[in-house]
Amino acid sequence: MAATLSIILPPDVPPERFIGLAQAAEAAGLEEVWLWEDCFAQAGLGPSAAVLAATSRIRVGLGLMPVPLRNVALTAMEISALARMFPGRFLPGIGHGVLEWMGQAGVRARSPLTLLREQATALRALLAGEEVTVDGEYVRLDRVRLRWPPGQVPPLLIGAGRPRTLALAGELGDGVILAGDDGPEAETAGARAALDARAAAGVDAPYEVIEFTSTAADAGVDDVRRLAAAYPLATRITILALAPDGTPDRGDRIEALIVTIAAAAA
Repeated sequence: MAATLSIILPPDVPPERFIGLAQAAEAAGLEEVWLWEDCFAQAGLGPSAAVLAATSRIRVGLGLMPVPLRNVALTAMEISALARMFPGRFLPGIGHGVLEWMGQAGVRARSPLTLLREQATALRALLAGEEVTVDGEYVRLDRVRLRWPPGQVPPLLIGAGRPRTLALAGELGDGVILAGDDGPEAETAGARAALDARAAAGVDAPYEVIEFTSTAADAGVDDVRRLAAAYPLATRITILALAPDGTPDRGDRIEALIVTIAAAAA
């Protein structure tokens, strides 16, 4: 099955433009738009909620929420609320975040991998409606249960790049988010590493491979199709529009790429 193609609405775009761009994506026939949280430009949950409320069909992915910035109970409450208000339309991701930024915010963890494991484990249990008591190195909960757990639990997506985080994403997540920084060959190897870890853990449930990548905003349909073909293991490919100088487009050319992606996906 071909990967779902979508557009990234990056934090380089002023947040007040997100709604119009998401509505343009929905009108063009795209199935998804993806946001990401970036220190210190934009949070992710508020814009995700606004985009969901301003559209009627399109799914909204958030890749990703840095776990050092959040208490896991609050993350679970916010994900659950959006999942209940917009069933099947919110795709939340979590991950380490940029460690330098976590240091700037005063929340950098001594062991990012331990923190991510504890948060992912607790988050999955909370979203499943379980009562959670845990006394971990970072996550401490005392008989916490969501009052309004989601009826349709969204997939737990985990951002990863390095081997141990890829293994964790395969073991504990419903999908892995790959940032696309190292090129298609390395990204495919990363996807295989997550899938291998999942198999080694004895988990045979469906698994998502979400690939973040980029192309020129004026790319043609064939260019987008070649880009998608470079990531054979991806189930979802979300594309960042680049300005002529190679930096993320700030919104002026994104609508053109939306139309191209929709044509490539048709």
